[in-house]
Amino acid sequence: MNKISYAVKIDPNIIVKIKLYCVVHGIKQGFFVEKALKEQLVREDLREDLLDLKALRSQEDSAIDFEEYLKKRRN
Repeated sequence: MNKISYAVKIDPNIIVKIKLYCVVHGIKQGFFVEKALKEQLVREDLREDLLDLKALRSQEDSAIDFEEYLKKRRN
């Protein structure tokens, strides 16, 4: 997989903590940061899904069965 550089400004205290964590756990900083960003993206997607669920919950009573919906789409 090709990788590219992505420069961002980070608080120096966080950089020190990242470096120390990576040294103690024997992992590369790039791996750690990439994994952290991926995990945060998953959390953000879940957060958005939960907000959608909350917003649409009031419409649940008027929803049709999924199988019924599929049948209508096929016609």
